[in-house]
Amino acid sequence: MTALAIGITSLGLASCSRGPVQASNKPDEPPTVAVAKATLADLSTTVPLTAEFEPFQEVDVMAKVSGYIRQINVDIGDRVREGQVLAVLEIPEMQDDMTRAAAAIQEANADLATARHELQRSSSAHDMAHLSYTRILDVAKGEPGLVPQQEVDEARSRDLVAEAQVSAAKSRIAANQQRIRVSEAEQARLKTLYQYAVISAPFTGVVTKRYANIGSLIQAGTASQIQAMPVVRLSQNSLLRLALPVPESAVPLVHPGKPVDVRVSALNRTFPGRVARFAGKVDKSTRTMLTEVDVPNPTLTLVPGMYAQVDLITEQRNHVLSVPAEAIDGSGSSARVFTVGAGGAIEIVPVSLGIEDARRAEVRSGGLKEGDDVVVGPRSGLRQGLKVLPKIITLASDSAH
Repeated sequence: MTALAIGITSLGLASCSRGPVQASNKPDEPPTVAVAKATLADLSTTVPLTAEFEPFQEVDVMAKVSGYIRQINVDIGDRVREGQVLAVLEIPEMQDDMTRAAAAIQEANADLATARHELQRSSSAHDMAHLSYTRILDVAKGEPGLVPQQEVDEARSRDLVAEAQVSAAKSRIAANQQRIRVSEAEQARLKTLYQYAVISAPFTGVVTKRYANIGSLIQAGTASQIQAMPVVRLSQNSLLRLALPVPESAVPLVHPGKPVDVRVSALNRTFPGRVARFAGKVDKSTRTMLTEVDVPNPTLTLVPGMYAQVDLITEQRNHVLSVPAEAIDGSGSSARVFTVGAGGAIEIVPVSLGIEDARRAEVRSGGLKEGDDVVVGPRSGLRQGLKVLPKIITLASDSAH
């Protein structure tokens, strides 16, 4: 039993010592490092801004005149066109006013006809009185003393009275013509007001709120001190606004018409937009400038109130030499990259950087060129001239790009 145990123990020791002996016999191999290619790329710097969608325009539709809702044609969520009838008011007293105005015009026309007849009568009487006065005056001049002077004076007086009656008739005609014009203007005013009994949509949009029902009394929304109730609230959602607070440092880079990508997390989608307008003034309290981005929404997929994020491009450079952000080594006094030459030796190359985004950095100057292998893995232990085994990898940022 003792010999057998000794034999088994010797066999086990021999088998355990066989592995280390083989490992120590393997030749030394250069360390493997992860590398990526220096490539030409389009880079840009952005400022992330968050805001919520607002309707391009929104209004509470008020009534110009007071009345009761006789008919309402829309409800919440209805899409309406510009000029479409939203509601109709019942205004009985205004109909009475229009009837009264029409009667006043008829009365003025009747008085005008009477004044014209009176002018004809007065003109005839004046012609007779003037003819009689002329004849008497001619006789008095032809045969002095034949006609008493009193009779001549009385004829002249009758002529003047008849002439005054003609002038009065003409004045009555002018006054009645003016009355007709005033009455017609009043009738036109009432007709214009009565047109406001039909409440129409001022623009194409969506009804987002309904305030009134059939029979509701709507007051005229013409005075700010009166708390008049609107009929509906109308929102234009086919085009939405994003009001963005642009930081002061990025204000000089904001230009109308600049395209932007609008990301909506709730829908997991990106929509195109453009910078439409900006305030042109930096707010003193926030040191930001209000900038509005217009986002087309023809299918009404977006809803006002949703949050959106915009990466406002502040600088962009196309077709520039770039390396992955992981390749930049900033441990020294200046930026540098570790490259692997054709012989597999590490070379430390100082570089001057330009703009950077989340994935890549622009290399403006240095000994780097397109196609060079740059180390993107850990760089501890790497030194100038060290032989390594490069292994090209695909970074997640590159695949996303």
